[in-house]
Amino acid sequence: QVQLVESGGGMVQAGGSLRLSCAASGRTLNMGWFRQAPGKEREFVAAYDWSGGYSAYYASSVKGRFTISRDNAKNTVYLQLNSLKPEDTAVYYCAVSARTPMDVMSVDYWGQGTQVTVSS
Repeated sequence: QVQLVESGGGMVQAGGSLRLSCAASGRTLNMGWFRQAPGKEREFVAAYDWSGGYSAYYASSVKGRFTISRDNAKNTVYLQLNSLKPEDTAVYYCAVSARTPMDVMSVDYWGQGTQVTVSS
């Protein structure tokens, strides 16, 4: 059983930055982030691929603005959100999967979610 505890969400103006954290208890392989905006389906944001030697990959909508990083000693994954846009507003979820690449159906464990709100 893996438990995920997220932190770092909040409200920021367009162009601002936030940093999300997700601390995991238990054995984790691939860790990543998803988001869900009101009235929309949950979508992939970014993840680390264990099998690829911790190579990171991103959704095209966030590539170049968001950065995922991982501290193995703390079993924690971070998501740095820069140049935020109003369309980035969503609940962001940490996720763990034994499979790669990660998608909504392959996730084994979800965090509780943290709200990110970007005002224009």
